[in-house]
Amino acid sequence: MFTCCHPALALEAQVALALRTLGGLSTAEVARSLLVPEPTMAKRLSRARQKIAQARIPYRVPDADELPGRLAGVAATVYLIFNEGYAAGAGADLVRVTLTAEAIRLARLLAGLMPDEPTVLGLLALLLLTDARRAARVDPGGRPVLLADQDRSKWDAEAIKEGVELVGRALRRTPDHPDQYVVQAAIAACHSLAPAYAAANWDAVISWYDVLPGLAGSPVARLNRAAAVAERDGPGPGLALVDAIDGLTGYPWWHATRAELLQRLGRPAEARAAYEQALGLGMNEPQAGHLRGRMSGLPPQ
Repeated sequence: MFTCCHPALALEAQVALALRTLGGLSTAEVARSLLVPEPTMAKRLSRARQKIAQARIPYRVPDADELPGRLAGVAATVYLIFNEGYAAGAGADLVRVTLTAEAIRLARLLAGLMPDEPTVLGLLALLLLTDARRAARVDPGGRPVLLADQDRSKWDAEAIKEGVELVGRALRRTPDHPDQYVVQAAIAACHSLAPAYAAANWDAVISWYDVLPGLAGSPVARLNRAAAVAERDGPGPGLALVDAIDGLTGYPWWHATRAELLQRLGRPAEARAAYEQALGLGMNEPQAGHLRGRMSGLPPQ
């Protein structure tokens, strides 16, 4: 992956190429991970390969002093492999365990290679804290169980303990300017340490989002922050923040979040339209079934 993430390529091209050639993801899955249409991603991959050929970029394992300059691409690749496994973009299964397990294995290899690097510590912590909930995320029928409804006794206590310790180590290395993966791991730790969903410290969660590097330029991070605001302040303020986010009209979970908040606000017609838009953009079958179930609970038109 360090070889693939050559600095002559733009960061997004590095990640796309690594996901496609090394991560086992299809072009459609890479496009979905990076929030671009599949034809656009196909063109980007083609251009990246052409640049490698034209610039005669060698296929060479980089020296140790070159690794830090390539870490951003490698970390993003591992993170997106995990994401595709944790919530598959399509298909019959909610989780693709082979991908989540491989991402955690790669993150551990990174931690062995660069044990003092905050990005690596934060990445491994984030994956462990997120994956710790896996056993509680699916009911016996294969349907997704939302965080608010999960049986926390099924969470992996050892993974949570390790993840929280890694967050602490990473924060001590960058107390003033924490890395994006460290901040995301700290948010995951807030949920992992809460005894119940209602007891989560939403002030802390929102505060972590507010120091997240690149928050203003990351529409998905802004969407997640808006969802946290909705839990703390109610669906109205949350919806206002969601509606202010640009660039996510092709992202199903923007529409699904709007639908949920509109449903809570007693606006069923708008909620139904938002659910339908989300379902039309594609997702795995368990997720689609959950949204159809939420839509069925709306008053008849």
